[in-house]
Amino acid sequence: MASQLVEFGVAGFGYATGEDRDVAQTAGDYVGDPERVIRWGYHTFHRAPDGVTATDLAALAGQDALDRLGLGPNDIDLVVVAASEVPDYHHWDTSAAVARRLKVEGTTQAMLLNEGCACGVTGLGYVAGQLALQPELNTVLFIAVNRVSEFHRNRMNVNNAVHSDGAVAAVLKRGHGSVQWLATDQFVDPDLSDFFRTEVGGAVNPVPFDGWTAKDAPPGHARIQAHFDKDPAKLREFVATLNQRITDTVDNALHRAGLTRDDLKHVIYINDSADTIEEVAEPFGVTVEHTNAELSLSHGHMGAADQLFCLGEHIERGDVQPGDVVALCGISIGMRWYCTLVRI
Repeated sequence: MASQLVEFGVAGFGYATGEDRDVAQTAGDYVGDPERVIRWGYHTFHRAPDGVTATDLAALAGQDALDRLGLGPNDIDLVVVAASEVPDYHHWDTSAAVARRLKVEGTTQAMLLNEGCACGVTGLGYVAGQLALQPELNTVLFIAVNRVSEFHRNRMNVNNAVHSDGAVAAVLKRGHGSVQWLATDQFVDPDLSDFFRTEVGGAVNPVPFDGWTAKDAPPGHARIQAHFDKDPAKLREFVATLNQRITDTVDNALHRAGLTRDDLKHVIYINDSADTIEEVAEPFGVTVEHTNAELSLSHGHMGAADQLFCLGEHIERGDVQPGDVVALCGISIGMRWYCTLVRI
């Protein structure tokens, strides 16, 4: 079993979000066809006030986690920040900035992950690698954060999700006996790596095109349709492939952990529509009540923070029981399919 290589678990969580906003009341501010957004089923999303950055949210979540556990900055051996949006600054390490904000000493290690929505889940596998390689590491502060840059992206027109601002921090401890990491698996299809790419702000197009605004930018699905020449058959095949590859990555993670589908009790997907989450869980015999479908509609898509944020809430609500195996899974830019298994 993968957990025999290195054992660690989540000792506690911390959270930070933007202000609650009503989807139905605000959708018209972002898109010309608000009913399309409302039909996705979200009722609430979080929008951080102007001037509140991803670094701010990450530091708030990290401090909340430390406070809940009665830990200080000197108790942390490694700070990991998984950030899924446009960074606050180029040529700048958000993980180091968060460590500074939390007053962590300069000898502590820091790691920055930016694999889109995936890094809040795949990052747990990277932490497992660091713990295996460095026996002196015992306590890791792992923070996943999403702060939509509304200059670059329209939070209601990227894909079929309302994008939201939030952060979750998990204190990971070597040898901790609950919420234990079991395995991580991921798969990338490089041919689809341009999907959902933001066209401005990088080295290729550092400044916006004439007349360009995020509100008027083409929706993410337009690039998908163009890739498949708007061929309905190809698009249907692609949609089927999306779900099958999620199933495959969960199966692979179960195999790595020495488990079977019968051992899986809960599925936590990205904060998507309830129907989509139900479809993802169905091959494993997991009913929608044992997913994050309800929480998803209350928070919106918080990028890399979705799965750990929902896991923490499910634990606090008593929705999961000691010994339950939970799959944290999803699809991200790349295109990347991924899954991490934990045992409560």
